[in-house]
Amino acid sequence: MGRAVGGGDEAGGAGGRGRVGLRDADMDCLDLISRLGPLGAGPLAKSAGLHPATLTGVLDRLERAGWIVRERDAEDRRAVRIRAVPERGKEVLAQFAGMNGAVQEICSRYDEEQLGVIADFLARVAEAGRTSTLALDEES
Repeated sequence: MGRAVGGGDEAGGAGGRGRVGLRDADMDCLDLISRLGPLGAGPLAKSAGLHPATLTGVLDRLERAGWIVRERDAEDRRAVRIRAVPERGKEVLAQFAGMNGAVQEICSRYDEEQLGVIADFLARVAEAGRTSTLALDEES
């Protein structure tokens, strides 16, 4: 099931990432930064499942390309917060415009109640995946 749903993302997503110059790990981290808001490297590394040294390389690439900025935390000047550059997000959205249109067309075939059930199902599947991944991490 995951491959059936995610397969389209990988096939379509790889081209979109390549056109904006992002690797898989770069895109994953940029997505987390965009969704979670400004955050420190430690919480980002944990959320992304990356070793801190690996994350440093990802953040360096994203910063050089203008996708993120690193800023001193106003409350703790020793801490650095990572923030996405909103203007650059439009480039990523443009790459997925065709997919977004197709999803809107698919969703138009369902009523609000059905969409609610589908959204609940997908959220539960995603949570099961996160829980299983955390359990695997704890075992190793």
